[in-house]
Amino acid sequence: MADDQARGRRRQLDEDEPTTSRGSRDEPRSKIYKGSYSGGSRSGPLVPHNQERAGGSQVPAAAPRQERREECGPADRGPRGDRFDIVNTRPAELVSKLGKDGRPIRLQTNFFRIKTKPEWRIVHYHVEFEPSIENPRVRMGILSNHASFLGSGYLFDGLQLFTTRKFEQELTVLRGKSKLDIDYTISIKCVGFISTAEPRFLQVLNLILRRSMKGLKLELVGRNLFDPYAKIEIREHKMELWPGYETSIRQHEKDILLCTEIAHKVMRTETIYDIMRRCSQNPSRHQDEFRLNVLDLIVLTDYNNKTYRINDVDFGQTPKSTFSCKGRDISFVEYYQSKYNIRIRDHNQPLLISKNRDKAQKTNASELVVLVPELCRVTGINDNMRSNFQLMKAMGEYTRMNPNRRIDRLRTFNHRLQNTPESVKVLRDWHMDMDQNLTEVQGRVIEQQKIVFHHGKVPSGENADWTRSFRDQKMLTTPSEGIDRWAVIAPERNSYELKILLENLFRAANGMGMKFRSPHEVKIYDDRTATYVRALDDCARMDPKLILCLVPNNNVERYSSIKKRGYVDRAVPTQVVTIKTAKNRGLMSIATKIAIQLNCKLGYTPWMIELPLSGLMTIGFDIAKSTRDRKRAYGALVASMDLQQNSTYFSTVSECSAFDVLSNTLWPMIAKALRQYSREHKKLPTRIVFYRDGVSSGSLKQLFEYEVKDIVEKLDAEYKRASSEPPQLAYIVVTKSMNARFFANGQNPPPGTVVDDVVTLPERYDFYLVSQQVRQGTVSPTSYNVVYSNMGISPDKMQRLTYKMCHLYYNWSGTTRVPAVCQYAKKLATLVGTNLHAIPQNALEKKFYYL
Repeated sequence: MADDQARGRRRQLDEDEPTTSRGSRDEPRSKIYKGSYSGGSRSGPLVPHNQERAGGSQVPAAAPRQERREECGPADRGPRGDRFDIVNTRPAELVSKLGKDGRPIRLQTNFFRIKTKPEWRIVHYHVEFEPSIENPRVRMGILSNHASFLGSGYLFDGLQLFTTRKFEQELTVLRGKSKLDIDYTISIKCVGFISTAEPRFLQVLNLILRRSMKGLKLELVGRNLFDPYAKIEIREHKMELWPGYETSIRQHEKDILLCTEIAHKVMRTETIYDIMRRCSQNPSRHQDEFRLNVLDLIVLTDYNNKTYRINDVDFGQTPKSTFSCKGRDISFVEYYQSKYNIRIRDHNQPLLISKNRDKAQKTNASELVVLVPELCRVTGINDNMRSNFQLMKAMGEYTRMNPNRRIDRLRTFNHRLQNTPESVKVLRDWHMDMDQNLTEVQGRVIEQQKIVFHHGKVPSGENADWTRSFRDQKMLTTPSEGIDRWAVIAPERNSYELKILLENLFRAANGMGMKFRSPHEVKIYDDRTATYVRALDDCARMDPKLILCLVPNNNVERYSSIKKRGYVDRAVPTQVVTIKTAKNRGLMSIATKIAIQLNCKLGYTPWMIELPLSGLMTIGFDIAKSTRDRKRAYGALVASMDLQQNSTYFSTVSECSAFDVLSNTLWPMIAKALRQYSREHKKLPTRIVFYRDGVSSGSLKQLFEYEVKDIVEKLDAEYKRASSEPPQLAYIVVTKSMNARFFANGQNPPPGTVVDDVVTLPERYDFYLVSQQVRQGTVSPTSYNVVYSNMGISPDKMQRLTYKMCHLYYNWSGTTRVPAVCQYAKKLATLVGTNLHAIPQNALEKKFYYL
């Protein structure tokens, strides 16, 4: 489908392709609501400390807060540590990252400034008890008796103490007594002051914020806080929306800023037990169908508001099964009855197994958590729900907020926090105060770009949309002799729809300077997958340039089989069009987009942009997991071969592990692209701009220290072998999943808006770019972090070059949220991981077969 369209935009140029997996859709569509689950639980399923056992032991998912010790450090339930890694990637020689070109624009943001006293600082202490106490909760309780000495504003995790107060002595000794009347000596030793450049500084700030938000009576679900009392029921679809907030606080360029994003958690009213009962209607395949429907789902257990990912189903155990608890065997039925006063109704249901891989790698790799189906509510939405127009429309009324509505919600949050006594007290205890107004920044709008067609140039327009230009412009390059050898496969009963489609396709293509000759038509008498594959094999014998398949609906198996036979077995570009599309009232507009797409799949170019830099190669890289085997993933690399004469590209795919932070096959893919460039230009590129997508915040440090260094070294060696000067390289990490929002007088800022100050980070060479225009909701900027650059170009040129690259995605006659090479790489990796599950033929590497 239109994977690359922004929220509320009209449908882009794309095939009518099905989607089969959670997470296989691209960013604009998947982000129509904020707060959907997109990964494992916040800190993994935790088990009661008295039930942790090695050797693959299984225990129920219990969640008594008093029995838990959080891993994050300071007191309270803190977010996972890797969210607060501070990676200094700013080049030492960079004097300023601020640009100057462009029209100034005043913007509001979803950040609030945190005001502190001039001498404000966080002091770090190490605390020891004599005699020693193993239980951190007991240590916290004993120390709390000295709150009058410590002051109300402190955090203690059982070992480390954080406060804004510097005690007079470097070593402070206190006396304490436990409830068992045991005397203790408490030694508090000053470690030092926490620098704003330390991850622990961000951690403490976020814990203070989390503690202050407790007064709002919100529930922590996963990483974020939601309000179950303000839930929005969508009864006709058996669904609830929990409104909430996604917050983070950290040191920005000059101030400590609180970023607040409006989030919604999708809660289905159905349980895993309901899914199990539906699957039981087919007894012969009950177990297989149940596994297929529930594996990898994220569920919420209401009794502890924790989220878990289902990794397996154990049909050999039921709630009547027993486990060891405090020295005695107890059944799951008895455990939940005594612990939570919950009565399990079906004693014969199977049990669910959850294992958080990230946590397992750090602690006990054999730890499993057992869940009961009827106690697990499903969260999020699946692909069938995404394709339900009525459901998405009903959700969009609440989740797709325009800028004015979003600003009102942000101000409501601020007012609520400022007028809740418990929240205000926490902030005041830490000598902090939150500004009541949204933080304002000075942005700039880059000038409109020129779109180059066959006979001239046209401006991209204020909305960065040049669709109407195709009425009187011809595509940049087309086959000189037209498409003279191609085939069409269609059911016999849909001959009329095929005729109308071809007539409109010929007319639209002719107006854009592209000629079609009559295709070889193959009529089939049923729409089974095997029939289409046989017909495709018959067509392949005539060595066609491409094959168009008219199909009755979005059947996943049929679509995947057609694509796999065309790209893995035959090296023939294929185009899939549904009957519904062929019957559309706006068929001429659709035919125009299909014609553009067919031109691309043959290796030709609809348009290009003005580019002053010569010898430039831009590279985009992204990774998508395999939907067939979650342990496997596919990395796709797309590189431009020519951006001044013909705008051609090269693509390649490799298989990698789904759990590797860095791709071990990245350099061989880059080397293939360099060799192809050398074959076409008789020399290697003098400039390379590498846009790296698919990097989580927790992986940035590893990527910066290993991947970037490795690529720089191997590039130097490659160019040395070719007796060439090393290239000028810029390595840029692209991040779409962030919470920053910008508003211009209560509206979305125009395409080309750049922000490189105030809300950016001091340890990075980074900037925000709004490259799209959206018709509904609030536009999402993209963050660019230049982690390495020896190109010697100014920040203005780097920002302008990045914006130019957002004009070259040929599935849509407008700008995209990320540079085109990134969007192509995402598209290709998703196609291979979702439908092909194999590496496409090398003969297709110079064609946009994946569009």
